[in-house]
Amino acid sequence: MTTIDPATSVSLAPARLAPVAPADREFNLDMLRGWAILGILAVNAMTFAWPFALEMSPDLTPFAMAGADKVGTWATDVFFTDKFRSLFSMLFGVSVFLIGGERSDAARGALLRRRLWLLALIGALHGAVLWFGDILLNYAVWGFVMLLVRSWTGRRLVWTGGLLLVFWSLLAVGMVYLTAWGETYAAAQGAEAAQSGNPFAVTAAGFQAQIEAGRAGWPQAGIQNFQNWLITAPFLIIIFGPVTLSLMMLGLGLYKTGFFSGRAPVWVYGLLSAAALANLAVFAWSEWISLGSPKGQDPAGLIDEIAASFAPLITLGYASLLILMTRFGLKVVTSVLVPVGRMAFTNYLTQSLIMASLFYLNWGPGWYGTMGPGALWGVVAAVWAVQLIWSPLWLSMFQMGPLEWLWRSATYGRWVPLRKG
Repeated sequence: MTTIDPATSVSLAPARLAPVAPADREFNLDMLRGWAILGILAVNAMTFAWPFALEMSPDLTPFAMAGADKVGTWATDVFFTDKFRSLFSMLFGVSVFLIGGERSDAARGALLRRRLWLLALIGALHGAVLWFGDILLNYAVWGFVMLLVRSWTGRRLVWTGGLLLVFWSLLAVGMVYLTAWGETYAAAQGAEAAQSGNPFAVTAAGFQAQIEAGRAGWPQAGIQNFQNWLITAPFLIIIFGPVTLSLMMLGLGLYKTGFFSGRAPVWVYGLLSAAALANLAVFAWSEWISLGSPKGQDPAGLIDEIAASFAPLITLGYASLLILMTRFGLKVVTSVLVPVGRMAFTNYLTQSLIMASLFYLNWGPGWYGTMGPGALWGVVAAVWAVQLIWSPLWLSMFQMGPLEWLWRSATYGRWVPLRKG
């Protein structure tokens, strides 16, 4: 007979560990994971559609910041950038505990380490071969650190992770002012000095060459992707890694204290929702007047940059609203996200396959370097629709997503059941 450990929601078979049964999964975690995986695509879309150099050299932007492109950029920056990655990172911290249990559990600790090694391999292949913006390798690396603190109390994790995030946010605000000062100084020294201050900057000719390489398909597009991955992977691990770890700690702390399960007091969710709404209102206003302003002018006075630095607050506001909706009679609405969340690993990687196929893989239409932010929202919405439809259809026949099945089978060292019944 198989039982469920209520503290971890992991099945404990008589002689060996086994994945959690579908009936024993936690609704809120899957719902929030589905929300996160859909939102991440809205931010990643530009990195599929245009060269990485556009992120480093915004002056090369080939579309005017007006009309649909201005609206598309504004919506992405205000409502999506960093908010959904933050939520996904928090939930990954929860999964470290759900899989690995307490540090005293040697068997599950070994299982967790095997799972993280496999994730690192998958992430490296995903980034090097398909899309340079992979986040899985970063999660695997910092997951090994997270497993060392997974037995901390919820209160300790919340305070430690939360204070670290406040520190990183204040540091980001400081960097905003330092960067603004640096740009002002560089502008005073002339265009050549300003250009030399950015080691990743490229010329207009170099930018066009990168677009042509993407449109040429493989091997040119593959070589360019690999070169970008060699730059971005260490950057994500070293620079964003500490923030990722802080988010993982906060996420696990919130899980242990009952926040994600909906057991926190209503006023907590209400306060977080109100704070997030206030931040969004300020950010939306300041970002709108900043976009499209002449170079060197900042009519918002850096308010948009400062508001953006506190993205995790908006993340918790989103989570609070969804939990309140589930708690007070709107579960029929939030439940549409659950199948997407149960197949988050599959949906994340298939997002990459779909977008790469559309923009730079040989068999696709070759849209690389042709769509502005406004048009890209049509592609994002179409992928959302596909995943919202196919996820419940797949799970009506199978217990988990196809890539979840392969990952778990490799983790447990045997073929785990896939079909229902």
